[in-house]
Formats: sequence, C-alpha cells, structure tokens
Amino acid sequence: MSDNPLLSLAIEKLGHDWSHLNWEFRDFDLDGKPDKMSQWQGDPKDDIMIVVFKGEHISEPFHRQDFFFIDYAYHLDYNALSAKFDNLITVREGDCYIGQPFNGYALRGDSEGDDIIMIGVHIKKEAFFREYLPALSMDADMFRFFLDPQTDKVSDEFIHLSFEKTSPVRTLLELMVIEYADRKEDTQLILKPMVLSLFMHIARRYRLEKPEPTAGKLSEQILQYIHSHPESVTLKELAEHFSYHPNYISTLLHKETGKTFSEIVLEKRMDRAVILLKGTTLSIEEIAAMLGYSNHSNFYKAFKEYYGKTPREYIIPSPSAVSPLRSAHSRSDSSP
Repeated sequence: MSDNPLLSLAIEKLGHDWSHLNWEFRDFDLDGKPDKMSQWQGDPKDDIMIVVFKGEHISEPFHRQDFFFIDYAYHLDYNALSAKFDNLITVREGDCYIGQPFNGYALRGDSEGDDIIMIGVHIKKEAFFREYLPALSMDADMFRFFLDPQTDKVSDEFIHLSFEKTSPVRTLLELMVIEYADRKEDTQLILKPMVLSLFMHIARRYRLEKPEPTAGKLSEQILQYIHSHPESVTLKELAEHFSYHPNYISTLLHKETGKTFSEIVLEKRMDRAVILLKGTTLSIEEIAAMLGYSNHSNFYKAFKEYYGKTPREYIIPSPSAVSPLRSAHSRSDSSP
C-alpha cells in the first residue's frame, strides 16, 4: 500500500465506482454455444479507462470483452479463471494479466480482514491498433498475440507477467489511477503516453520471461531475426548483428531456403500485411508505414504482385480461398 494520501483517495474513489459500472453482460452465441460479453464501460468518447477493484471478495461470471485490458494485482493475490486451460491462474501481488478482445476469463478472489486491490487498464480496440500496435510490432510474438484474436474469435490466450514492487509499472499505474480519479478535459491526452510506456515495460518483461529458443543453425537464427524485424531489417544490419559478411549471409540464406534475402523479407512483410488488413481497422496507408514502406504506392504495387490483387480487393470476401499467385509461396503461418 502507499503512504500517498492522494493515491489512497484515488483508489478509494475508483474502488467505489467499480460497483456502479455496468456489469450486465450481453448474451451472444459463440460457435453454437451461449457466452457472455462485457461491453465498453467508460465514456464513449474515451479510448482509455482505468478501473479499480477494492474489496475482500470478487467472483465474476465467466465472460469475454470487446477491448484490450491489463489487470494488475496491486495489493494481495487473486485468481483469474482461464477458458483455455479451464483452471484458476494465481495472479500474485505485482503480477499483470493481459488479455485481448474475446479473451475469456473471470476474476476470483477472497481475503479476510484486508482488501484485494486490482488496477485495470482498458483500451478500445481502434485506439490500441493506432496508438500502441506499431510500437509493439517489432516483437513478432507479441504482435501475433495481440492480433490473433481479431481473426480467431475463440482465442483464449493471455500474458501473465511478474514485476517487482520497485518496477516503473507500479508507479505508472499509480499515476494513471490518480489522473483518472480526477478526470479533466486533457486526461485522455495525459493517459495515452503513460499507457504506451506501460506497454513498453510489458514488452521488455515479456522478452525477459519468455523462454529463450534453443540456438539452432545460423540460418535458422537469421530467419528468426528477419521474422521479428521485417519492417526494417537490412542485409547490412544482419551482417553486423551476426558478425558475418553480407555476401556470406545472402549466399547462406539462398542455399538453405532457395530464396533471396529480398524474397524472404517480402514474404514476411506480406504475411504481416494480411494480418493487419484482416485484423485491424488501420488504413492501408498506416499499414504500409508499419511495414517499412515510406511510400504507400510501393506497398500497393508489392502487395498486388505478391497476391495477385490489391489490398482492398483482398479484404473483400471472395469465393476463391487462395490466390494462384499466393499458392506458390509458403503459408503465412509458417515459422522460419
């Protein structure tokens, strides 16, 4: 707990507001099975909402939601019921539980004589795609984590990370609670860079906690690096990173894959382009910039040459499942 009286008052206020939020979940059908959906509970004009649970007992019905969220165990532990594993995941004090839209979960918690305090950050989908996804796109695993549910509505994945009490994550969340409890006209403008910083710390921790892949052949390591940085990687950068001559890198890749460096980078960019086109509301110009194209006309040209249709044509449902051009390339979900 904190000795800051302003923070204590803010936690009390948002904790009191929790019970007045609209907890009536909308019924909907998911693949023939009944399910419940939590809607955006903040101001319709806002992109970010900060919530606080403060109490000795919490038990939610299992549900999904139409926004991104970060839940942080500020004081004491609680549990999160995960649909994917059908069990209770203990979220210990200092842990974050991060989920995407349609992530299925429910909070559970009991304590005697002391309050559980959970701080939640809710982010609208459209705001997440425009404000935060570009900054997270350099990490291929996090990128797919946040986008997979947009094309797979039954995704139940989550990220569970631990942070020390001295971590900036705790301080950022405290500042957000204070700001949101006394909202002003510019509150959303103040919250947005805080949330970006929060995601950067989450991404750093995610990389630290994620098991390191077993070191494979040099070609496999190079392909993985390209997979994680398709929007910016160059042959010169690869050579410097792996301490080999660019000609050696280029020759090795062609020998191992049958493709040139440029062909491999294009394939990864086009894979990512399809994910963004199908899974977000980003404009084609924004997607082109995220993929490293300084001119969106170049992106249009590259996309049409690769898939046989323009990005807009690709979005429109078509009876043909796979373009003849695309079938000549490896599947987009293959990993190097």
